[in-house]
Amino acid sequence: MVSWSELLFCPSRRPSTFPPCLSADDIFGYVTVWPQFNPIMVGKRGFNFCFMLLPLMIESTRATDTLLPTQSLQDGQTLVSATKNFELGFFSPGSSTNRYLGIWYLNLAEGNVIWIANRNSPILDTSGVLTFNEDGDLTILDGRGSASILAPGSKTSSMAATMLDSGNLVLRDINDSSQVLWQSFDYPTDSFLPGMKLGLEGRQNRLLTSWKSADDPAPGDYSMGFDPNGTSQFFIWQKGNVYWTSGLWNGEIFSLSPEMVTASIFNWEFVSNMHERYFTYSLLNDTMIFRYTLDFRGKIQLLTYSGDKRILLWSQPTRQCRVYNLCGAYGVCNENTLPPCRCSKGFEPGSLTDWNEGDTSGGCIRKTRLQCESGGEPDKFWNMPNMRLPTFGRSFQNWGTQECRSACLQNCNCTAYVVSVKCTLWYGNLENLQEFYNASVGSGTLYLRLAASEFASGGNKRQLRVIIIVAVPLGLLCSCTLICFLWFRSRRHREKKSLHEGPLLSLDAEIAIKLGECNEKGSEFSLFHFSHIADATNNFSSENKLGEGGFGPVYKGQLADGQEIAVKRLAAHSGQGLLEFKNEILLILKLQHRNLVRLLGCCIQGEEKILIYEYMPNKSLDFFLFNPARGALLDWFRRYHIVEGIAQGLLYLHEHSRLRVIHRDLKASNVLLDLDMNPKISDFGLARIFGSNETQAITKRVVGTYGYMSPEYAAEGLFSVKSDVFSFGVLLLEIISGKRNTGFHKLGASLNLLGYAWELWEQGNCLELMDPLLSDGCSTSQISRCIHVALMCVQENASDRPTMSDVITMLSTESAAIPDPKQPAFFTMRTTTEADMPSNVHGSCSPNNITITVPDGR
Repeated sequence: MVSWSELLFCPSRRPSTFPPCLSADDIFGYVTVWPQFNPIMVGKRGFNFCFMLLPLMIESTRATDTLLPTQSLQDGQTLVSATKNFELGFFSPGSSTNRYLGIWYLNLAEGNVIWIANRNSPILDTSGVLTFNEDGDLTILDGRGSASILAPGSKTSSMAATMLDSGNLVLRDINDSSQVLWQSFDYPTDSFLPGMKLGLEGRQNRLLTSWKSADDPAPGDYSMGFDPNGTSQFFIWQKGNVYWTSGLWNGEIFSLSPEMVTASIFNWEFVSNMHERYFTYSLLNDTMIFRYTLDFRGKIQLLTYSGDKRILLWSQPTRQCRVYNLCGAYGVCNENTLPPCRCSKGFEPGSLTDWNEGDTSGGCIRKTRLQCESGGEPDKFWNMPNMRLPTFGRSFQNWGTQECRSACLQNCNCTAYVVSVKCTLWYGNLENLQEFYNASVGSGTLYLRLAASEFASGGNKRQLRVIIIVAVPLGLLCSCTLICFLWFRSRRHREKKSLHEGPLLSLDAEIAIKLGECNEKGSEFSLFHFSHIADATNNFSSENKLGEGGFGPVYKGQLADGQEIAVKRLAAHSGQGLLEFKNEILLILKLQHRNLVRLLGCCIQGEEKILIYEYMPNKSLDFFLFNPARGALLDWFRRYHIVEGIAQGLLYLHEHSRLRVIHRDLKASNVLLDLDMNPKISDFGLARIFGSNETQAITKRVVGTYGYMSPEYAAEGLFSVKSDVFSFGVLLLEIISGKRNTGFHKLGASLNLLGYAWELWEQGNCLELMDPLLSDGCSTSQISRCIHVALMCVQENASDRPTMSDVITMLSTESAAIPDPKQPAFFTMRTTTEADMPSNVHGSCSPNNITITVPDGR
């Protein structure tokens, strides 16, 4: 039985984890067994006094966020923040029996502890107590009488400890709550929360420190924090040695880890003044949960949650070459080789024994000393393209290549330079080098300083002369043989053209003239040589591949000036021939809208047909929408913003552009997302231009994606602006539900997403269609309205569907009347096997699960 004082000052206990603080039976037990409060003994007056105290006793069992000087928090009791986001109490991690005072997310599963008070001194049993001592200090006690001061207080004023909704435990004066005397955010453990500062304040460096193991929160081998030398970057240290770096902060991203900062989720801020230098961040959507944590293996991770399930969004380092300076000074890391390390040109391992044993941390040493100021032949520079640039360079604005090179040669300590937007010089050892590094920032061509003797000269001249005497005649003989072979071959294959002949060999006169005009007028559209595109995409390497489109793969590339591009390389076997290729170029050149993708140029050489677009860092809508982890990043605000952008793009194509354009292949994978999650409609290879008086057309070559095609187009080849409206309606339902239309099954029924939406609409339960990842705080009336509009867009008859102008009005105007929808155009189609297809059918396909070409009518 608990005491009366415990009853009055008992903070809440977590029902799901700990026994209740006081049950109803306990409360009434006090009334009946305590002599002073027995109504039979004290009569009516005493009975009334008892029930006057009863509400006070019940109130004392409710959750509280504050611990007062007269109270104590025992093991099994907790403080809960006002909005029930965070909870403070004692816990045991994993299989350990030790007890720790910590903070965790209240409504999430286990393993979500974000702060620990006594990680160096665990309590061995459940006797732990958090209380204030006589000096006003917040203190942790155990059953043996040992005391550990958590936060110093004051004898002259009354202190209170409060659990805030941000996850911050603060100590402040009861009479002046605005003055925070101590806070847990100043002493982080392994988690970096929104609103927390990570960096330098005076001599204090706020660091994250990993757990020792999954079950032991004692300080581990890894720590993470702001560079103590003052550069604006994060480091992870392993036992004091640099293990990983984020790269320098440029005001928007970290140069070596741009994905660490997601502009559509976070608002990052770097503060630098005389007193402090730190990073902090806030969430653009406070209803979602995100945190960075340093795990016991030394990886910094970005976590979010779907329900009570923890989802890993990002983690570093994930590859060998992301470990800082893995190959040591002047060592070069390559992800594609085993072992991954080699020495730069002109260098050799400092300890060959260590390298042979796999320890490359000692790095490399020069084979020949630099000749600086020795009177010998001047040092030279070795060109190292596509390198991850070393850290700690010194930059100079407005210096050209010659100035940068001369400045490096004049300083004996200068070991390398880079010229891009500015000149950057490096002094001393070069660390953290990686080759074939094609990131948008933090990479470039490095000019490494070497002794001139490392190049062919001096003592090698005699040997070189011998080589030349032997090699030249041999080379001439081989050349003559090769020329004869090529001449005979060319006679047999005159119709075949070399891949690297001049551009525009395969274009007809119309497109050649159009492209030529664009180039001459100084348009942003350019004609690219194949070799330049191959260089930009690292020879179309698999690492640069973004995905596979209906007509061929798409690659990420980087031009020589640093601009990032998306390269669509049409496959030779694809259905998109020169006609669709020309169509896509001419269409996009004439269309300019913020919700349409921008075409930067093309390349046509031999059989190669390549389109170059602006690069979209957030890929396509389907990349987020149909993935449970990434879908959590699309809250309703962003989804509705994407819907509005797609609608505006279609309206421009149908009514406001110089041409009336029918897209014919609108789907989630053809909606690209820029850095700020703005949608851009792409892939105009199947689009058709209508004249001013045309409203519809018929084609015998039906192309598109099953699940998005209107019934009249799929069955009869009839298409119009209402065909795009149908596709928009399907896409709108997918955005709301987070599910694909094709392959959708609910409770075993052969219904697609349209059928399921109609079924819920008829039952009056349309909001059940909503993606479970969407928070409860989103506008249900707006979602219901969007479902209504989507059902109008997917009507069986094209005449019953609204125009895109009507769609935008219905979406944006709450007072706009929307007709009641009829049964939509949902029907079951069997997947046609290869054996079922006519032998003469050859059409285009476009992947988004299942595609069809020239389908039979119903």
